[in-house]
Amino acid sequence: MRRFLRPGHDPVRERLKRDLFQFNKTVEHGFPHQPSALGYSPFLRLMAIGTRSGAIKLYGAPGVEFMGLHEENNTVMQIHFIPDQCQLVTLLDDNSLHLWSLKQHGGASELREEHRFTLKGPPGSPPSATQVTAVLPHSSREVLYLGTESGNIFVVELPSFRVLEDRTITPEAVLQRIPEDNCNRRSCELVEALREHPKNPDQILIGYSRALIVLWDLQSNKAIHHFLGSQQLENLYWQRDGSKFISCHYDGSYTQWPVSSDNRQSEPLENTVPYGPFPCKAISKIYWQTTKNGLPYIIFQGGMPRASYGDRHSISVIHGSQQTAFDFTSRVIDFFIIFSSDPAAEFDDPSALVVLAEEELVVIDLKSAGWPAVHPPYLASLHCSAITCSHHVSNIPLKLWERIISAGSKQNIHYSSMPWPIDGGTNIAPDPPQRDLLLTGHEDGTVRFWDASGVCLHLLYKLSTVRVFLTDADPNDNMNTLGEDEWPPLRKVGTFDPYSDDPRLGIQKIYLCKYSGYLAVAGTAGQVLVMELNDEDAEHMVDHAEADLLQDQEGYRWKGHEKLKTRDGPVRFEAGFQPFVLVQCQPPAVVTSLALHSEWKLVAFGTSHGFGLFDHQQKRLVFVKCTLHPSDQLALEGPLSRVKSLKKSLRQSFRRIRRSRVSSRKRRGGGGNASEVQEANAKFDQDALQEMELAPVQRKIEARSAEDSFTGFVRTLYFADTFLRDSSRHCPSLWAGTNGGTVYAFCLRVPPAERRMDEPVRAEQAKEIQLMHRAPVVGILVLDGRSTPLPEPLEVAHDLSKSPDMQGSHQLLVVSEEQFKVFTLPKVSSKLKLKLTALEGCRVRKVTVANFGSCKTDDYSENDLAVLTNLGDIQIISLPFLKLQIRYPCIRKEDVSGIASCVFTKYGQGFYLISPSEFERFSLSTKWLVEPRCIVDMPEVTSNNHVQNKSGTENAARKS
Repeated sequence: MRRFLRPGHDPVRERLKRDLFQFNKTVEHGFPHQPSALGYSPFLRLMAIGTRSGAIKLYGAPGVEFMGLHEENNTVMQIHFIPDQCQLVTLLDDNSLHLWSLKQHGGASELREEHRFTLKGPPGSPPSATQVTAVLPHSSREVLYLGTESGNIFVVELPSFRVLEDRTITPEAVLQRIPEDNCNRRSCELVEALREHPKNPDQILIGYSRALIVLWDLQSNKAIHHFLGSQQLENLYWQRDGSKFISCHYDGSYTQWPVSSDNRQSEPLENTVPYGPFPCKAISKIYWQTTKNGLPYIIFQGGMPRASYGDRHSISVIHGSQQTAFDFTSRVIDFFIIFSSDPAAEFDDPSALVVLAEEELVVIDLKSAGWPAVHPPYLASLHCSAITCSHHVSNIPLKLWERIISAGSKQNIHYSSMPWPIDGGTNIAPDPPQRDLLLTGHEDGTVRFWDASGVCLHLLYKLSTVRVFLTDADPNDNMNTLGEDEWPPLRKVGTFDPYSDDPRLGIQKIYLCKYSGYLAVAGTAGQVLVMELNDEDAEHMVDHAEADLLQDQEGYRWKGHEKLKTRDGPVRFEAGFQPFVLVQCQPPAVVTSLALHSEWKLVAFGTSHGFGLFDHQQKRLVFVKCTLHPSDQLALEGPLSRVKSLKKSLRQSFRRIRRSRVSSRKRRGGGGNASEVQEANAKFDQDALQEMELAPVQRKIEARSAEDSFTGFVRTLYFADTFLRDSSRHCPSLWAGTNGGTVYAFCLRVPPAERRMDEPVRAEQAKEIQLMHRAPVVGILVLDGRSTPLPEPLEVAHDLSKSPDMQGSHQLLVVSEEQFKVFTLPKVSSKLKLKLTALEGCRVRKVTVANFGSCKTDDYSENDLAVLTNLGDIQIISLPFLKLQIRYPCIRKEDVSGIASCVFTKYGQGFYLISPSEFERFSLSTKWLVEPRCIVDMPEVTSNNHVQNKSGTENAARKS
């Protein structure tokens, strides 16, 4: 019976696994996808953003983050903080209201949904009777005023959401106090705005869509003033002293209204169309901010001339003779002003304009000359140009870190030096144990360097490869320059720019050596750039080399895009990473794999046609190897020519299905009488059952044909110093794995340092392994005599790793999409394998070696394989015995782009895109966990309305 027991149930190992592995989704980096609402609490100094998917996110000082999710997944339409409370109300597009609180729970503060409520009308009433259009949380913190499409204003008690029917303000009650010749019943339809009097909480201003504005007294329950505009109303804003208010309108105008003491109709003081006289877009929101020097800040959204600028998304700021229309590249969702919130202050004195656009958050410093933008510490617009690839580097040396920050600071001189103005709460998370970089490649040819050490993903430096090439756009163009007399005075702000000058510039692969400072990036048109870090601006030539991967083979003709044209002569580069050599692959196909060995000064690159090796110290091509199969005509069509391949791929799929059916029929029904066949089938089923019991993850693998397309596609490249020819001498080697299940191994002869520039690097093919099932090779790894993965280049030289064991025999691990296989070296004989199932459609998509440390003791850690499959689950597999340790569901299997974007870190964390603008961070380790921990001061309001601070609560905000 022992052979039928499932292996792997060692109690000691099970306890150790609990100390090593734990799956958590910890924090979302980047900008919320499809934002729909914005709120701000001057008391808490916290900002809230709602999205179309029903998420709500709160942000304060860097590191202070909270997240909640409405169960309904409906669009968040409005967000309103309850004055002087740690509470807020959200309105969804299904007309439901939700009360959220920051509350202490088990020593931690978390964002919780307290109540939900939907306003219901009398039986038989139309939906418009209770469709909420305006929400006013009263300063008493006891009630909400809800304006509706029907013109009714309902009063709802907090926190119970009980409707106080006797306090409802009906259109009929409003019209009783207004002369009939001025308005009719239709004047009181659709409440656009509700505003509380800044000095008298017993009065509220009601704005109706048809330009009727009423000042309502809550004590006497009657209208004490009414104001009649001539254009459809959009919004209202009180001046600080309550003597005047501003209304903005559909025709692009705004009006000042005085509030007198007598009970009569008030006439406007002034009506202004800032961008008239031509027809203008609506001004949807306006602020009038007073200052000590007497000149107000007038800040409004919209109002641009319809004919010429109707497609612009703008917010204008007017201060005396200064006027600027900030032009955003995506639609403005909402904005707010940060100003003095002290009730005793005489003036507003605005300090910052905060704008939530559809694709980014922009903050403008209103205190500094020229109104510069403020560099955001979070909510980065990751997708300012579409992300095409990612690369993570752990534990960056301090010197390299400081040099990258120095290069980035020179790029940020045009940003304001103002401290981040949204600074509520306190981040109490421990300092990150190490410095981590996340590098993202983009469609416009840029590489962005992000500080991924902690909760906030912060941009450190941006590298552009565009200067090496000739494109339609001049990199020296400044889109913000304006003529002196240009009107309207538009100024482009923000970083979101989804348009690429040339799609061939897109970055596809990145490799950074943190010890030497060498960086290799490869692109869509076969370009491979090798760069080094320079602390100063420099002008120099970029050496060019071509790598002909077809090696003049006849019968092949590239049908894809042309290579990028390069600039002649010296090129000027900013401080930072500067290219010194360009290797151009021919044909100029997408670079599919990249490896850099900074100690040997070699870079390897692969495409769908083959791979090559380049010596970047001598600037010389070492060799190229063509991997094209005769049937690989599809590889010559390029990424934009796939239409013809549809019939072919369908035909091949049907052939595979037919082959599998025929082979299974032969296996079951080949000759003999019925009893023999039945006996054979019974034996086959029994053997299969035993195999299933003994090895639950191993299944039959479907072999692939050599005629399948893209078999020459190079998926992975790997440098190793190992035993390739015999067991007595080790040598540098290069390994390459293809889409057709072939592994090539080349012996390299790298001259010693003293003769490195005099003698060429030589390469000779030593091995070629063909996997029987021909599945694509996605990973190659060499284990030393201690069964430990070989260290990174220069890692031993910097005393950050033990020297590899060169006494014992080495092992080669080849990871294909369908199995893991260990070979002995140098004989390359199969030693061990672990199969994944092909019948259930499981395929390996990403694999990396991760180091897992115990949370119980610092003395124990181990290296394992972290594997992501096409089903979206993550498996941890032990080395060198290839035992499945644990499996976690992580990404939905339908989320193909999320699976493709996933990147693992060296210490058991990972990132993947949950939207074009957001990375989800997760952890597989109990020891390495990056998540928000913060304190928010809870308010306590005394009877004399002075606000005090109560003891803070801690947030361990862990999302499931």
